[in-house]
Amino acid sequence: MKNKILYSSLIFLVVIILFFLPEEMTAQCPMCKMSAESNLKEGGTAGRGLNAGILFLLTLPYLIIGTLGYVWYKNRKSYDEIGEKP
Repeated sequence: MKNKILYSSLIFLVVIILFFLPEEMTAQCPMCKMSAESNLKEGGTAGRGLNAGILFLLTLPYLIIGTLGYVWYKNRKSYDEIGEKP
């Protein structure tokens, strides 16, 4: 029971913190941002490629966390079927 309350409180705290974060954050250094913006203004596509690369690199942590969560869920389910506690 204590663990459920602790986890619920932790999740609530994380949601509140994420809610109050600023809406616009800059993830690029100023030089990269200026270079990408000037390239886009001139009709180039380097800025789009830079942003696509950032999004591509962002998917790896989500895949790792998702895989770990899936493995944990499957292992926990097998313990529940046996009747043992982990």
